[in-house]
Amino acid sequence: MDENTNKDLTRELKDAVSTIKTAILQSQSRAARMISGSQLSLYFGVGLYVSANSREGTWGTGAIDEISEQLHQELPGLRGFSAQSIRNMRMFAEFWQPYLICSPSASKLELSDLRSEIEYDRFALAKWSPLASEINREEFLGISFSHHMEILHKTKDIQEVLFCIHEAVVHQWDKYTLRDVLKAGIPQPGHAAPNNFVQTMPTARQAMKAIRMFKDEYLLDYINVEDIDAQEKDVDERLVEQRIVHNIKRFIMTLGRDFTFVGNQYHLEIYGEEMWSDLLFFNRELNALVAIELKVGKFKAAYLGQLYAYLQVLDDKVRKPHENPSIGIVLCKSANQSYAEYAVRDYNKPMGVATYKTMSDMPKAMQQTLPDIEELKKLMEDEL
Repeated sequence: MDENTNKDLTRELKDAVSTIKTAILQSQSRAARMISGSQLSLYFGVGLYVSANSREGTWGTGAIDEISEQLHQELPGLRGFSAQSIRNMRMFAEFWQPYLICSPSASKLELSDLRSEIEYDRFALAKWSPLASEINREEFLGISFSHHMEILHKTKDIQEVLFCIHEAVVHQWDKYTLRDVLKAGIPQPGHAAPNNFVQTMPTARQAMKAIRMFKDEYLLDYINVEDIDAQEKDVDERLVEQRIVHNIKRFIMTLGRDFTFVGNQYHLEIYGEEMWSDLLFFNRELNALVAIELKVGKFKAAYLGQLYAYLQVLDDKVRKPHENPSIGIVLCKSANQSYAEYAVRDYNKPMGVATYKTMSDMPKAMQQTLPDIEELKKLMEDEL
């Protein structure tokens, strides 16, 4: 590289420092609005600019380090613009650009603009791309840049990323809790029951086991809905319970591995007050008692209070010293998952909300493909 080229490159990097510094100062001038979304918008703009110049532009391999050093000289006390942070901004922008601002005709057109200036308010509502309609804007802007990077360093699958963002917002995880959760493994989107396991269980690894263990929906195709509908509500739940107990082997297989049935209408007493837990199990993998409260209608937040009382007594009177805290599951006919996640998050005992379907809830075509119940019972008994 000749001397003139070196001078041109130095001038180009000086221009880069000036451009980034201008964007920082303009963004900081709106200090009252420097919430997470505004900061993310700035970092996204810087990331696009750095990407356009470092990937396909003329910057050398040491450009980002030099830019970072110069920025800190010109803006003493500046935080968040180390060389690694700038590279993270580039990763953040490159991942989200196709989902947030890219369109079939825009990418080539914008490249020259991206190399020369930084638009630091790209996340303004008026500029939010129609292509991002499947992305929850409030959740996306509701976590910090550090949260975003923890997720992107773990996975680049868009569905997993969106799911992790959602979970971080709903459960109000700080960066370190999120990191522990991601280390333990990402649960599959759309299958986990609304829960508060990360906040309430002894370790993130234990919480991930529970998240994977309890599904958001179960098929109880051996329940006779016609009989249940003919009864009063308080009897309805008892009939559901009776059907489950009568088919306890199948119910355990529906729940998953390592469950042992302890009993139904399990008697609990504290200070002279008596209560009965609908179904009580023990799970060897989780090393914890699992109380299931059955409801035949739609989920209500009050159900969690009832279940919480059971868990208190179970932990104080029934749980062994070597066992983990007892877990509670509300199993109801239907639930608004977002509301269930909201309702459960502030309880300090591990609880979740799941729903169930009966045979009559399934499409007719699917019902016809399933084996006869009596035949299935015989096959299962032979297998066991």
